[in-house]
Amino acid sequence: MSVVLGIDGGGTRTRASIVALSAGDAGHVLAFAESGSIKRLRVGAQVAEENLRALLHEVYTQAGVKSVQAACCGVASAAMPGIPEWITAVFADFGVARSEVVGDEIIALDAAFQGGPGILQIAGTGSNTVGRAPDGKMENAGGWSSRLGDEGSGYWIGLHAVRRALHAYDREEPTRVLDAVGRVWGTKTIEELVNLGDSTPGPDFAALAPVISELAEAGDPVAVGVLKQAAADLVDFVLLVRDKLRRKHNLTAEVPVAWIGSVIDKAWKVRESFTAGLKAAAPQIMVGDKEVEGIEGALWRAKRLAGSNT
Repeated sequence: MSVVLGIDGGGTRTRASIVALSAGDAGHVLAFAESGSIKRLRVGAQVAEENLRALLHEVYTQAGVKSVQAACCGVASAAMPGIPEWITAVFADFGVARSEVVGDEIIALDAAFQGGPGILQIAGTGSNTVGRAPDGKMENAGGWSSRLGDEGSGYWIGLHAVRRALHAYDREEPTRVLDAVGRVWGTKTIEELVNLGDSTPGPDFAALAPVISELAEAGDPVAVGVLKQAAADLVDFVLLVRDKLRRKHNLTAEVPVAWIGSVIDKAWKVRESFTAGLKAAAPQIMVGDKEVEGIEGALWRAKRLAGSNT
């Protein structure tokens, strides 16, 4: 029997699962645990390591194991110098025989397509679109950071809702967005709101996305317009990656589309418009109806490392 570990290192939380593999089955979950972020850019190197070690200690204790045959960690900062080496060194301290560190988009792709072709739309705090051709080569669009891009993300929704609401304020058009933002930010006047919004490092615009979604469901015109634009941008990114796959890899058959992130998962107006927009542009395209779980992709890759055929 082999025991494998999968880790999904998100921006705000990290999840880990240990699975026992027996011949002829898909594996039995022995343990699951969560901790804070292991993304060094977000929490710093010391806190990231503390969180990773605490998470591994917890999940090993739950599973009753002292080592694992293979582990895969997906983390957004995997391409940064030193990150794979650091995580691999911690794995070695926990008796991991074989391991790999990949981007979080890779484990999400594998959660949806298990190594096969497909397009993944990421839409959480940030946004990014990645596609994989049948030969394994990758294409992408977007993901150029909150300041330079990330259209359709939670950050983009919050920022542009405030911008459009200020324009509506100038035109004396009705919207409840500024009142709602003021409650979230704790500002009492529009001047305080603008000063806080323009400060450095500034407030968390992504935290406004759920509020904007609620306002859109209530029919607020500014909120509705922002979510429609967010969905349209996400559709455009998917179609751009689809075009790259078809043009650069001689792909004629449609590849399926999966998605991950709170913007599509929680904001049903975005999800509805996203799916409808893709179907209108490519009627034969298959779009997933639920969010993929990145940790499932990490476990799938760990099983392959362990030499499992499951």
